Amino acid sequence: MPTGHPAPPARPRPTPATWLRATGSWIRSAPGTHLWLTALFVTTVIVHQMSPAFEEEFLRQRSTNIHELSQNPVRVLISSAFWIDGGQWLPYAVLYTVFHAPAERRLGTPRWLAVAATAHVLATLVSESVLAWAINHGHAPQSAVNTLDVGVSYALAGVVAVLTYYVPRPWRPAYLFAVLVIYTVPLVTNPTFTDIGHLTAALIGLGCYPLTRRGAQAREA
Repeated sequence: MPTGHPAPPARPRPTPATWLRATGSWIRSAPGTHLWLTALFVTTVIVHQMSPAFEEEFLRQRSTNIHELSQNPVRVLISSAFWIDGGQWLPYAVLYTVFHAPAERRLGTPRWLAVAATAHVLATLVSESVLAWAINHGHAPQSAVNTLDVGVSYALAGVVAVLTYYVPRPWRPAYLFAVLVIYTVPLVTNPTFTDIGHLTAALIGLGCYPLTRRGAQAREA
């Protein structure tokens, strides 16, 4: 029996064009993250076309090891951030979506890039300096000057840490504790120079608190 009340309007079904617009908007909200991820996808495809021996030598020449840093530090510090050792792109796609993209949206692209680049560069220099000390004092072989060291994990560690300041306060101590545990335990149990780099990068990210405040002030203005 009619009640006299009009039926609520039907909710329009999403169309492919709607999904495309939503996806485009989501990507544009963190352009640096997705451009970097795209570059990593391309370089990963390239690496998969190489023979194992050629791949190792190719990546070594783009590695931030002691030898390459002493020859052309600027080139390898930049190029090493665009190659993945091991050729597994999908895990980084997940990590970039979970950590880099939210950080870029919160900080803005310039400040996000500043955090990632600072963590990448300084953590590399610290870890390689520790390795050089170990070689000079007989704690590591001389061949370690040519060790393979490419990837984006130091930048990721810095961004993971700086996100601490955007976690709601009730959960912030737990998040900070988890970050410190993740990057400290390997250094205590079975330390390597990359573990030193990861913890250094995380501490650098935590030290970028002033950038998070300026980002908040800019959004409030």
